[in-house]
Amino acid sequence: QVRFVESGGGSVQPGGSLRLSCVASGSFSIFAMGWYRQAPGKQRESVATITPSGTTNYADSVKGRFTISRDNAKNTMYLQMNSLKPEDTAVYYCMRKIYEGLDYWGQGTQVIVSS
Repeated sequence: QVRFVESGGGSVQPGGSLRLSCVASGSFSIFAMGWYRQAPGKQRESVATITPSGTTNYADSVKGRFTISRDNAKNTMYLQMNSLKPEDTAVYYCMRKIYEGLDYWGQGTQVIVSS
């Protein structure tokens, strides 16, 4: 099974930026992919998705601030996060979109936005 490792999280002030990376252990060029997040005490939610051809979709809460992208040659997906808000604080995960309803998650990467 292809596994994914997230990185790039950290602690930033409101209005700051972070770039998250998701590296796959194998080829993922044929997979629709997504970034998901889970805040303490809350349900995991979809942040952004991207098809193999590059078509993207975003949660309303992050539109205009986040950009999902992928480099299939590098088996890597990215989430550029700008204008971060405290409500963006969560653990962020990457996953194949079709597995988003399953309990198949990796370690994630923590994002903390606070002043």
